[in-house]
Amino acid sequence: MHRIEYAEGVADDLANLRAYDCKQILDQLEEQLKYEPTKKTRNRKPLPGLVPPWESIEPVWELRLRVYRVFYDVEEKTSLVKIRAIRYKPPHKMTEEIL
Repeated sequence: MHRIEYAEGVADDLANLRAYDCKQILDQLEEQLKYEPTKKTRNRKPLPGLVPPWESIEPVWELRLRVYRVFYDVEEKTSLVKIRAIRYKPPHKMTEEIL
């Protein structure tokens, strides 16, 4: 089982969301990332080569939750998932554009 930690800026990301969306995202993070955070699924994928504007461990992963994207990395040695950012993704925008 993995432990989930949040980077400093994530609190600001969540503060900008409606309470309902915030709760849904936090519930989904626990459900989807606690046990197999590096398993590729339809909504979860690594983003090799992505250079985010924050400190990270390669590769950065993206979790799609409806219109939001959660960016995280995983430290396997310590079983730690670090949530780096949560962003709204408008239609027709590329991932790099929302970072």
